[in-house]
Amino acid sequence: MSQVSFREAVAVWLKIGLLSFGGPAGQISLMHRIIVEEKKWLDESRYLHALNYCMLLPGPEAQQLATYIGWLMHGVRGGIVAGLLFILPGALAILLLSWVYVLVGNLTVVEGIFFGLKAAVLAVVAQALMRIARRALKGKLKPALAVAGFLALFVFSVPFPIVVLTAGLVGYAVARSTGTVGNAKENEGSVETVVRPGTRSAALVCLVLWLLTVGGLLVFLGYDNVFSQIAVFFSKMATVTFGGAYAVLSYVAQQGVENFQWLQPGEMLEGLGLAETTPGPLILVTQFVGFLAAYREATAEPSLLAATIGALLTTWVTFLPCFLWIFAGAPYVEKLRNNRAISSALAAITAVVVGVIANLAIWFGISALFTEQITIALYGTNMQLPRIASADLPMLVLSAVAFVCVFRLKMSILPLIGTMACLGALWLLVAG
Repeated sequence: MSQVSFREAVAVWLKIGLLSFGGPAGQISLMHRIIVEEKKWLDESRYLHALNYCMLLPGPEAQQLATYIGWLMHGVRGGIVAGLLFILPGALAILLLSWVYVLVGNLTVVEGIFFGLKAAVLAVVAQALMRIARRALKGKLKPALAVAGFLALFVFSVPFPIVVLTAGLVGYAVARSTGTVGNAKENEGSVETVVRPGTRSAALVCLVLWLLTVGGLLVFLGYDNVFSQIAVFFSKMATVTFGGAYAVLSYVAQQGVENFQWLQPGEMLEGLGLAETTPGPLILVTQFVGFLAAYREATAEPSLLAATIGALLTTWVTFLPCFLWIFAGAPYVEKLRNNRAISSALAAITAVVVGVIANLAIWFGISALFTEQITIALYGTNMQLPRIASADLPMLVLSAVAFVCVFRLKMSILPLIGTMACLGALWLLVAG
């Protein structure tokens, strides 16, 4: 390929950042269309190799994929610009919407809008599951891995790191013995493999900044301060929650609601609705959580200034590790991209992530459509199931409409969000 100018790359990354609606499935598809099909900056195998590595990492795979490709093309500055431009439009929008939420969120119309957004989110998550499944589940082994991953998570509550590592080992072993898993090819792609100066230093800087942020808050404010708790919790989240945005939301919701009591159960879905209305990673919903935590806990009275600081701190400690993972690991992944066994292990991990998304889809459905849940814990199982009598009939109706809009009418994300927000507002105005 001819050398792409940095200026041209910046313009393209800004375009991707502004158009990256629809969650990781839509964002990955958008980048594929622009980077592989239109611009031809990477070929298919190179793109999928990078994607499989990003699926292995904790955090948002689409943002990390943008950072990876930016680094591949223009080194450290390319990775930083691509990663930041993927985040900033959505982060600014979420911050503004969070202000609106706490200032007028108790009004009937606003409550109705968020009520409708929950239904839209359910349909979008289901659509993402189907899209990723079609792309990732080819052959016989990959669907089996996806089903096994779902059962391990939903039925037995096996920790995700164990699930993903097991899948990787299975993919590696099968590839070594039969060569039937994965799509590794002896193809150098469109971008030449060259040394990226300063990559190790950039990784070290990210690590130092991350540690100084968390350590400084703990030293000067103590752990009981909400800002320290935000820094520690979301730093922990950034290191232990694998499988991308969909996998992380269940963990954040559980801890934010049950452990820290920063927000109410329904507010997590409302925050996800905010993230769905804006471009950028769905994991930006964590910024909404940090905003509410600081708004309610930082001072004696609710404070918008404290809330804004909490939101920015959350975004900082959530995404700084994403740059660290890429700068620390991408050079080694590039060296291994023609290793069939390693590529197959990464492809197997991508397959099992489909099971993670299925688990999340069911979790969202139960939380949104039913007001009460029951726990089944028999013979090693640990399942959360809905109490049928607690079904929310208006939400069931709105969700059915959202599914028709998505799967029958093929409605894109922005018209869907607008339609369901209007229907939700109309419902509460009439019912109220």
